[in-house]
Amino acid sequence: MRNLILSAALVTASLFGMTAQAADVPLEAGKTYIELSNPVPVSVPGKIEVVELFWYGCPHCYSFEPIINPWVEKLPSDVNFVRIPAMFGGAWDAHGQLFLTLEAMGVEHKVHNAVFEAIQKDRKPLTKVDDMANFVATQGVDKDKFIATFNSFAIKGQITKAKELAQKYGVQGVPTMIVNGKYRFDLGTSGGPEQTLNIADQLIAKERAAK
Repeated sequence: MRNLILSAALVTASLFGMTAQAADVPLEAGKTYIELSNPVPVSVPGKIEVVELFWYGCPHCYSFEPIINPWVEKLPSDVNFVRIPAMFGGAWDAHGQLFLTLEAMGVEHKVHNAVFEAIQKDRKPLTKVDDMANFVATQGVDKDKFIATFNSFAIKGQITKAKELAQKYGVQGVPTMIVNGKYRFDLGTSGGPEQTLNIADQLIAKERAAK
């Protein structure tokens, strides 16, 4: 957890001290990004995968949302974007399970931003299933179906998978991005949110050229 706190401090400096333009970010292995020694298989073979690991309780992930969302909407058809909740115990696990439940129900795209707002802006903890169910009900989600899905065997399997992926990626803080299961980078290493997406664009192009 100490590493996560230190990472958050570095990200804060990046967020509020941004001066460089994203286009100026150099693509330097070991500096602006890390190449994984053991690449992780992508979820959709044949497509270039971009993963964002996040936590609803992370203010930097919240600040990144209005920047990354328009970028995701413009990704070409050969790129598959995936969000994975980072789950390091406690509230991280509760919020991760909340996300996975909404995703399994097919309503994540409608409720995701509202959950972020509730936790970050309205200071709702949303760490207990009943509180989560009551909140998502205000967003048009069936409360009983949410609770049943939240406690399902399928979601337990998704939790295990998310934790295993975070471990394989070597993630220690959020938000962190992974391109094609090979390259890891974050706001701290890249220099800020705009620069992070620039690195992602360059690595996507690198993977496309290698096909």
